[in-house]
Amino acid sequence: MTKTAWVFPGQGSQAIGMGADLLNLPAAKAKFELAKEILGWSVPEVCQKEEAKLSRTLYTQPCLFVVESILADLMREKSDRPAVVAGHSLGEYVALYAAGVFDFETGLRLVKRRAELMETASGGQMVALIGFDRQELELQIQYSRDVVLANDNSEAQVVISGTPTAVEDLLAKIKVKRAVKLNVSGAFHSPLMAGVAAEFQLALKSARFSDAKMLVLSNSEPTATTSAATLKQRLNYQMTKGVRWREISLQLPQQGIDRVVEIGPGKVLTGLIKRTCPNLALVNVSSFADLPAQLTVDS
Repeated sequence: MTKTAWVFPGQGSQAIGMGADLLNLPAAKAKFELAKEILGWSVPEVCQKEEAKLSRTLYTQPCLFVVESILADLMREKSDRPAVVAGHSLGEYVALYAAGVFDFETGLRLVKRRAELMETASGGQMVALIGFDRQELELQIQYSRDVVLANDNSEAQVVISGTPTAVEDLLAKIKVKRAVKLNVSGAFHSPLMAGVAAEFQLALKSARFSDAKMLVLSNSEPTATTSAATLKQRLNYQMTKGVRWREISLQLPQQGIDRVVEIGPGKVLTGLIKRTCPNLALVNVSSFADLPAQLTVDS
């Protein structure tokens, strides 16, 4: 029997027009209406018409959470329950929703607060690196006080995060095929987010978490668990610690996973997993139109 994992992408995977074919589905309409009450603005309107807003953290994160959560609901109706779930950064919130750790409203309120706080972060820089010597990079990071490995995505692709000066100094000391500065104001997933994380902890502390209905691999600690207390603690660490996606990918075959379904816009995560675990079957569900293809694979 095929053992499946569901994975959910984070900020950077958003695309104008995402969720367009969900708008007329009754269950999706109810979610979009509830989201408007919570957020004070329309997710479909931003996703379909306001590209400038969609690229801003304040709007990107809630939009991704809502669209991916609706797709997860549809997947739950149409296919067997996954054995494992995981999400990249913001995507971890959708993974926890899909695992039954919290309900849609709780998740969206947490994401709303997270986005508000991260939108205000400043004084940081994030740079994606493609094609580098990992040993050399890790050595230079050890010598730097103000740069960390924020996203360990694969052997060939990572993101560093820190103060602009420290990031530039590190880049001058290593050989890298391609370095791309990310369009963010803060040094996300680094100790520089400690103040923001402390504020977010107030919202997280009062949120009700339940034990997960399947195994969850967390960004800050990619070992499988279902414990509500552990998952909440790991979510608290997420803002200041790196996203260990390469290790999450390596955990999938160790958990007996045969196939991975990426639920959400784009194919970023399946692309990364393919580089790390080339023998896993990969499926993408970016829209309602993709669901029948998923059913065909299951049958």
